[in-house]
Amino acid sequence: MIRTLLTAASAVALIAVAACGDGAGGGSATRSGIWAAGSSTVFPFATRVAENFNRTQGGAAPRIESLGTGGGIQAFCQGVGPQTPDIANASRQMKASEFELCAKNGVTDIIEIKIGYDGIVIATARTGSSFDLRLADLYGALAAQVPGAEGAFVANPATHWNQVNPALPNQRIQVYGPPPTSGTRDAFLELGMAPAAKTMPALAALEASDKARFEALSHTLREDGAWIDSGENDNAIVQT
Repeated sequence: MIRTLLTAASAVALIAVAACGDGAGGGSATRSGIWAAGSSTVFPFATRVAENFNRTQGGAAPRIESLGTGGGIQAFCQGVGPQTPDIANASRQMKASEFELCAKNGVTDIIEIKIGYDGIVIATARTGSSFDLRLADLYGALAAQVPGAEGAFVANPATHWNQVNPALPNQRIQVYGPPPTSGTRDAFLELGMAPAAKTMPALAALEASDKARFEALSHTLREDGAWIDSGENDNAIVQT
């Protein structure tokens, strides 16, 4: 069974499209209409496309679910048929491990189609303190481990922004963001945290000597309350 993967953005948003699942494998159950699941970033766009499609084509309305990029691809790769999504919306490219899971379950001939770009914004309340953030501040505030004495890496001790950078407000570090299943979070780690780590001499040297260790450090966020996983709904995060 051929499945078509449409990449929904340059490097950061993609859609995986598959042959519709009515009656094709995946058990005896059938369904009508296209089923798309995945990225919360792509969700508003996919919803609008589904509305336009249904208005012009008629029939069963497409089913659109916001599960996060990881959740959408995980569901997509479970097999081919009515019990799995036809489309996986994503805000990043498919990982090798996900591709292998698809292949294991008979989801083959995947085509990736880019549909647009998404962006990542670091925001604070309009009435809140002013933050003139630098890349290094992101790593210093949000990384689980930071450079310590004699080349060691230690648990991040910073509790307030001015401990990371004296020019920042004396305000508790508290950042709301997407969970590990989110492609937006993956992109933030790759495009924000990793470059931020490279601004620090100890981590820049580590990247040259042990790239895997560097990636593990730069892609691991704090779990002590400074970073707060706030679900896959981007609008809910903004409202918070």
